[in-house]
Amino acid sequence: MNLPHTDNVTGFAKSISGYEMPECREELIELVTKSRNSGQTLFPISTGLNWGYGSNSPVTEGSTIVDLSRMNRILNADEISIDNPIAIIEPGVTQAQLSSFLTENCPELTFNVTGAGCDTSILGNALDRGVGYFGPRKEDIFGLEIITGKGEILRTGFRRLGDDSPLAHCHPYGLGPILDGLFFQGNFGIVTSACFRLIPRRPKEVAVSMALRDTRYLAEFIDQLARLKRDGLLISVTHIANKARTQSTLAYGVTQYLEKQCGYSTAKANAEADKAIALVAPDEWTSLAAVTGNAGQVRAAIREIRQRVGRIARVMVITDTLLDIGYAVTHALRFIPFIRANAAAIHSIRPLHALALGIPTDVPIDNLLWKYGRTDLPAKSLDESSCGLLFVNPALPLNGEAVVAVVDELKLVADKHGHKLYMTLNIETSTSMVAVINLLFDRSHPDETERAHRCADDMLDCIRRHGLEPYRARADMMKDIVQDNDYWQTIRRLKDVFDPDNIIAPGRYNLPT
Repeated sequence: MNLPHTDNVTGFAKSISGYEMPECREELIELVTKSRNSGQTLFPISTGLNWGYGSNSPVTEGSTIVDLSRMNRILNADEISIDNPIAIIEPGVTQAQLSSFLTENCPELTFNVTGAGCDTSILGNALDRGVGYFGPRKEDIFGLEIITGKGEILRTGFRRLGDDSPLAHCHPYGLGPILDGLFFQGNFGIVTSACFRLIPRRPKEVAVSMALRDTRYLAEFIDQLARLKRDGLLISVTHIANKARTQSTLAYGVTQYLEKQCGYSTAKANAEADKAIALVAPDEWTSLAAVTGNAGQVRAAIREIRQRVGRIARVMVITDTLLDIGYAVTHALRFIPFIRANAAAIHSIRPLHALALGIPTDVPIDNLLWKYGRTDLPAKSLDESSCGLLFVNPALPLNGEAVVAVVDELKLVADKHGHKLYMTLNIETSTSMVAVINLLFDRSHPDETERAHRCADDMLDCIRRHGLEPYRARADMMKDIVQDNDYWQTIRRLKDVFDPDNIIAPGRYNLPT
């Protein structure tokens, strides 16, 4: 059997000994039982598109990959409605699949999307504590069904009463100790399905962009945005992107516009794109969040937002209608350089604006493929390109002064290694904040890969000097994240309860032995 490669954008990969693609729970139980008898370790993946964190590569050598992408059913498809906003999904269900289903069958509902791409797994991302546009994905799922390392079926919450119980798919907590959390960033079992909360669409949904006028006010800006979040005025996760992130996000769309709509050659488009992006996105920090409700609520929220942050940031309201009108006008006048730059920017922004309203897109991945000269590849094939991508994602206190101190030091670390930081600070809840930071490199050059990993290692040291930790880890980081102390020893003892033979994802968020 020709085994698929585990090479991926991190430049870190382990060898595998087999590859299985079960189609149902029963096949998975049989596989776990067989592996327990033989001692063969298993590494489950949902769709394997965990880019920047390890993709489909195990933490340790020699595991069999268990690809769950064929387990892609929406188990209660006939029951989903505005009055029953829960989807029971298997791990192979992707963002594009659920979005298409809702558009066709229940357009009144949407869900908490991420910018990770259309073909990424919803459950896979949630179980690794990914953050969507409306909040932490962890908060979206409950009622898990798990195959433990013993080959036993475990259901959490009131789903243990059976799927016929009226409590099974609506009550997230159950009775007694809540076991769900053990299977987030854990290796105790393989999740085969879960209840996933859907979101009713509101009468009016807008995005609010806030561009910081002066970097000296970044700490105050963060604190003001935190208060807006706590007061319920900013409904979604509040993203605060640095200039590198904002400009790189626009690059592909702007260049494509200049080539396809203005007839520019590739060289001419690339040359003008840099000028256009510098013109329309000059700010060091720009924030984006959603405001939803009825027309009166949205109008009042925006008025209050302007009053609170208008002194230190330029506030702009973005709607589909404004984008459509803006594009029509600027596109018609694209022979004027300044207006052409704005037309290109609006063209680039449109799919990203849709993300904030629950419509997944591949644009961020297409951007990376374009950057590394592989626009011939579909987004799900990013690992086949020379793109190198490492995520370093610290959990942060929701305190502007403390965050700025960490950010400034991380920039110094990156500068020392010759790296640019692409950074977004996300206010994910009313009390918590995380940073999504990525390093980009050309992994066709081993020295660049090595330098990027040295930089990532030093960034982890920097994070820990501030008393912080990442909220999500790459496969190659596990040896540094998991330490032989009381906390992780307790996690290892729990492993013995659910997976005494240590056959499921050894070393992943756990001591290896």
